[in-house]
Amino acid sequence: MTDSDTQFDGVFARERQEQIARIIEEHGRARVAELAAGFGVSAVTIRKDLFALEQERRLVRTHGGAIALKPGGRPELAFDVRDRLQSDEKAGIGALGASLVTDGESIALDASTTALALARQLKLRPWHQLTVVTNGVRIASELAGQSGIVVLMPGGRMRWEALSLIGPLGNSFYREINIQKAFVGAAGFTIESGLSDAMEEEAQTKRSMVATAREVVAIIDHTKWGRASSATFCRTNRIRTVLTDSEAPVDMVKAVAGLGIDVRLVTMGDAGGMNK
Repeated sequence: MTDSDTQFDGVFARERQEQIARIIEEHGRARVAELAAGFGVSAVTIRKDLFALEQERRLVRTHGGAIALKPGGRPELAFDVRDRLQSDEKAGIGALGASLVTDGESIALDASTTALALARQLKLRPWHQLTVVTNGVRIASELAGQSGIVVLMPGGRMRWEALSLIGPLGNSFYREINIQKAFVGAAGFTIESGLSDAMEEEAQTKRSMVATAREVVAIIDHTKWGRASSATFCRTNRIRTVLTDSEAPVDMVKAVAGLGIDVRLVTMGDAGGMNK
């Protein structure tokens, strides 16, 4: 079978992906060349399968193959892996978030991968005076040296999983700054629990951001809705705006909007553009 055999590939793609997931779960890893030979498809097809399975958080792609995610292992995926998940949705959310930023403001960005997508969009606009407060090392690096943008970072301990600075040394930092908008991602969002994170120390830093900001803008793709992680950092009634994608659960979106929260959806066009 080749990639041109779409009739058969469409029928058996899901079954093949399930088998690939089981192989990697059983053996711990697999290489693209071996999988391609075993299933009689091209390496391009296998890479597409691995990408789909990584989006479902069932494995982690590596150079030339993939490795298993071990149950009970790391509480969160490494930053570069999470950055690849729902990348189109995050890009759309980031673009919409950047459109809400006004020149002259001071904004806070957490260390989430969706906040990084927003930071990438900020780089595309001219600024005279924009202050960005962030505990995200990747975000600070992305915006460093941009004309008209001042980047401020707290102190603290580096967490390699999130490439973030956390801890009490930095939490007091936010009380000294006037922040107009805080853009925060989350590991989960429910009406009952609000925005939550998997790690308490990360959540504590986000609480400091939220407490200081005049407005809280949640930047969460559809996979975060209806999930509650262990550490709540922002109650639902504190959120002013939610930016998400069109795959978010309709009933929950309506319920959140019914609370007076501005929920904005983005959809990805055929060319990868954003449509409101």
